[in-house]
Amino acid sequence: MLQAFAAAFRTPDLRRKLLFSLAIIAVYRLGAAVPGPGVSVEAINSCLEQAQAGSQRDVYSLVNLFSGGALLRLSIFALGIMPYITASIIVQLLVVVIPRFEQLKKEGQSGQQKLTQYTRYLTIALAVLQSTGIIALARSGQLFPGCQQEIIPSESIWTTVVLVIALTAGTAVIMWLGELLTEKGIGNGMSVLIFTSIAARIPAEGGSILQTRGGVVFAVVCAFALLIIGAVVYVEQAQRRIPVQYAKRMVGRRMYGGTSTYLPLKVNQAGVIPVIFASSLLYLPQLITQLQGDETGPVRQFFENYVIDQSNAVHVALYFGLIVFFTYFYVSITFNPEERADDMKRYGGFIPGIRPGRPTAEYLQYVLSRITLPGSIYLGIVAVLPNFFLSITQQGANQNFPFGGTAVLIMVGVGLETVKQIETQLNQRNYEGFLK
Repeated sequence: MLQAFAAAFRTPDLRRKLLFSLAIIAVYRLGAAVPGPGVSVEAINSCLEQAQAGSQRDVYSLVNLFSGGALLRLSIFALGIMPYITASIIVQLLVVVIPRFEQLKKEGQSGQQKLTQYTRYLTIALAVLQSTGIIALARSGQLFPGCQQEIIPSESIWTTVVLVIALTAGTAVIMWLGELLTEKGIGNGMSVLIFTSIAARIPAEGGSILQTRGGVVFAVVCAFALLIIGAVVYVEQAQRRIPVQYAKRMVGRRMYGGTSTYLPLKVNQAGVIPVIFASSLLYLPQLITQLQGDETGPVRQFFENYVIDQSNAVHVALYFGLIVFFTYFYVSITFNPEERADDMKRYGGFIPGIRPGRPTAEYLQYVLSRITLPGSIYLGIVAVLPNFFLSITQQGANQNFPFGGTAVLIMVGVGLETVKQIETQLNQRNYEGFLK
């Protein structure tokens, strides 16, 4: 990997792309540090210190993770990339439900551009809604429970409108930076920005573990981190290769087909989406209890003791079960065995020993269901790792285990994909030089 980066910097074209990517990342991190208009920086810092000293994990930790800590600081990039992720997931699900969207997906590049435009519009709409909700919660004190500081001192409507516009514009700028990074940089722009946000929080969390628990625990955490990253890399690269044979056919005077290839089915076919779905669903009870405000009610006590408390076995079991369910749900939506079997039949492809058409679709469904089970269990185990390490890494539950859950899945996935793209572009240039 280091050799690939060194070779990329020696290549002028790739060096420009890497430097451009670093410049975009620097602008993104700078925007995450700029406070929003009308926000009291002193009050934010005071509330953050109280939150770090507490033991209650807030409902916005997932969004705060994807924004690199910008959400709880109410910076202009406070919403981060989360509205775009949500909009992309919604549009992807609507492709299965709405025939018009499904037709656009089949149209190729022009249809994909229209779907991307719909995703942008939905992102802006979600950003307006989320920014309004975050500002309302910040003024009511629910963003930092127990903190008495006035985060937004002014109560005027004009201040609210300006802050909503600023946060929404920040989301639009992030979306634009991600598209620029995809077009002129290295890797998928949105994924790289998420990777940057998560990586920016690891040094602070590691330093906090070192200060509160000492060097021995910090060394143990680093050793576990290496084991977890190695296991995640191994499973992320694992795939079931189904052999596919293409029959020979004559088109005019030319012979096509007659080749052997394979259909790769990844063990983790769903990626990190099931973890995001399950996390968001488990945060709803805490959000509902915060909005109710009844601190002594039996419903709130039940949620706080069993559902919200991450060290509780009920919470861990629910989280694990939801991840397994959403893994099967998302894979069934994104991978259609019948459509894949029809495509293979149309181009003269078949699986050796399996008849084309419906038998091929049934075989693909059978294989997919078998490899999805270990993939869902793998996602569940990695996601619940922070719950088991809470008592080891820190005194309270406010801080995440830095190498577990959603963070390590995203970082490893994006890192592997970026390195693959760099190696692919290096191979293309080597082939061009060889042919010349």
